[in-house]
Amino acid sequence: MTAETPETEDDDGAPGGKAKHGAISYVIGLGMAATLTWLSFVVAGGTAVWGPGIPAALLALAVAQIGVHLVFFLHISTGPDHTNNVLALAFGTLIIGLVLAGSLWIMAHLNASMMPGRMPDGGSF
Repeated sequence: MTAETPETEDDDGAPGGKAKHGAISYVIGLGMAATLTWLSFVVAGGTAVWGPGIPAALLALAVAQIGVHLVFFLHISTGPDHTNNVLALAFGTLIIGLVLAGSLWIMAHLNASMMPGRMPDGGSF
C-alpha cells in the first residue's frame, strides 16, 4: 500500500464501504435510492407494467431499495467486522417474518370462523 491509501481493517471491498469510498458512497446511494423511488411511482401510476404484475414489481423495487440502504447508508457488508451487524439484521428479519406470518395466519382463521350471512348494517344481522 502507498501512503496515499491507508490500509484499514474495515475495508472489505463492499460497494458502500466507508473507508474506501467516503462521501461518494453516499452520493451513489442517494442516486440509486431516488431512482428506485421514481421507478416505483412510475410502476404504480403508469402502464409500464401489466396490471396484475404491479404488486410483484413494487415488491422487487422495495427489496432493491432495502439493499441500497443497507449497503450504501448503513454500510452492512460481508466483512469479518460486520458479523454481529449481519446476525442482528437476520434476527430482526426473522422476527418480523414470524410476526407477519402469525398475523396472516390468525386473520385467515378468523375469516374462516366468521358466521355466514350478510354484514351488519346499523347493528342488526
